[in-house]
Amino acid sequence: MSREHSHAQELLRGYTGLLQSDGYGAYASVAKDNPGAVHLGCWAHARRYFTKALEESPVRAGFILRLIGSLYHFEKTWDAQAVGPAKRAALRHSYFGLTLGLLKRCAVKLREQVRPKSALGEACTYLLNHWTVLIAHCDHGRSRIDNNLVENAIRPSALGRKNWLFIGHPDAGQRSAIIYSLVVSCQRHRVEPFAYLKDVLTRLPAMSNQDKLDDLLPSSWKPLPQS
Repeated sequence: MSREHSHAQELLRGYTGLLQSDGYGAYASVAKDNPGAVHLGCWAHARRYFTKALEESPVRAGFILRLIGSLYHFEKTWDAQAVGPAKRAALRHSYFGLTLGLLKRCAVKLREQVRPKSALGEACTYLLNHWTVLIAHCDHGRSRIDNNLVENAIRPSALGRKNWLFIGHPDAGQRSAIIYSLVVSCQRHRVEPFAYLKDVLTRLPAMSNQDKLDDLLPSSWKPLPQS
């Protein structure tokens, strides 16, 4: 019902594994409370602050953006080579080190030279405040270095919050979340959402809880053969 920290902590209580997020503080609290959770940051969010600073500090912000861009260049190359998690982690250690070292030194120096409330000052502060979770990607080759795939997946619901402000009963929010999840899962598994929903909603009334419902998940779904 809200973005209070308590909701994230309740949802992810006991979670173990990688936990990647933007700078929202609730996730840092979750990682702190769950020893098995490894918190990873988002380089796209860090980059965004320096993009905003380009107008007032084109040379200095531009230099930082080129450094961050080199990380993305390496990632794009490894994606094209289909590099696996273990090798990617090793490559990140080998190739990111010099760039990350220079990036941090520059951010520290720039923060000392500019006003804290300037766009460049805020960009450097965000980068340095989240430095530990940003460089944590070097130890975990299964991660992406940003949240962009998730951001793109939830964009329709973010737009929907504005376009369909009066959705009705609070329970409708839960139903909408289920529909969004199904549609995005269909997209991820290259399943046409309308065909999927039409077929599943046609089958369900004749099924019982004894039937194997897992076969109706987007990851497993196959349309019934036409008679």
